[in-house]
Amino acid sequence: MTRSWTLNGGDRLGPHGFEQTPLHVADGRIETAAAPDAEEFDASGAWVLPGIVDLHGDGFEAIVQPRPGVHFPYDIAFQEADAQMISNGITTGFHALTVSWEPGLRDIAVSRALVAALNVVAPRLTCDTHLNIRWETFALDHVDEVITWLAKRSGDILSINDHTSANHKLGEDSAKLQRMAVRMGMSPADAKAEIERTWSRREEVPAYLDEICTAATRLGRPILSHDDMTREDRREGRARQITVAEFPMSEEAAAEAREAGEHVVLGAPNALRGESHNGALCATSAIVQGLCTVLASDYYYPAPLYAVLRLDKSGVLPLHEGWKLVSANPAAAAGLADRGTLAPGQRADIVVLDKTTRRIRSVFVDGRRVLNRE
Repeated sequence: MTRSWTLNGGDRLGPHGFEQTPLHVADGRIETAAAPDAEEFDASGAWVLPGIVDLHGDGFEAIVQPRPGVHFPYDIAFQEADAQMISNGITTGFHALTVSWEPGLRDIAVSRALVAALNVVAPRLTCDTHLNIRWETFALDHVDEVITWLAKRSGDILSINDHTSANHKLGEDSAKLQRMAVRMGMSPADAKAEIERTWSRREEVPAYLDEICTAATRLGRPILSHDDMTREDRREGRARQITVAEFPMSEEAAAEAREAGEHVVLGAPNALRGESHNGALCATSAIVQGLCTVLASDYYYPAPLYAVLRLDKSGVLPLHEGWKLVSANPAAAAGLADRGTLAPGQRADIVVLDKTTRRIRSVFVDGRRVLNRE
């Protein structure tokens, strides 16, 4: 399969907007001139865009377990997620893998099996696939294992999550605890007891948090916070070298990150729907205020593409600016200097998007055409 192309006739996304210039690819890289063996690709009537970089996608969980208690083989699930990501223009993906103290779907044995399966299947995947390791701060017994994964698996990132501090306040009759109980394979009463047992170790959390952040920083891995509520939350994270705010819950937390020049990740489904599904910070409002720099698929792989198109159509952000939310900015947040734009020397991860239908015509990953709908 060739990795050298000349894409003609389309509007190519450049640093200052769209340009009607050919895009040259040689051996999987963007170049300034055509390769001698380049194949021609007619992109007339389309935008030529860098591939989407998705920093946080947990849609694969619903593929692994489409119904409570029903698990499908993990290699099949990863390949199905791969097909869905590519068909929606995601050329670099970070599966949000939860490392928790919970039994059930998020049991550490499941996480281990998912990591092992991904290690095996990754060479067969089309999307450049990594992990966003979502370490729950009360998963104290798994810190060493997470550090080992970060050391062995190149390109993964770490996200710091604390749902226990809020969940221990839930009553057995709350809808959220009942959903957790189903996920954990327990009755609501037993799930509540397990949360309380975990909460009893709260005095140990800060030391383990320092340990895992120090290790990730030493390994050069970006660290993301999750669900910051206040400016102080963000400042405490920054002191531990947590430099990306992922799904902040308030404008003040997002503002604290942006004032420090840090990236802020919000959910693309939020921006696509025009509101958060759980009453959190509105992504559209945050974008208007300059408080959001990255959109991630979260639980719905089509969302990054269609959220950017909605922002353009509604006059919130023109396409050439909005696309940075799903390409250049997430690449920078993840420390991926070789992708996110169509500049010379970058990986040839490309999305060809039809202007009329707003549907993806073709996707290229590392110069290989992996999807063609013409």
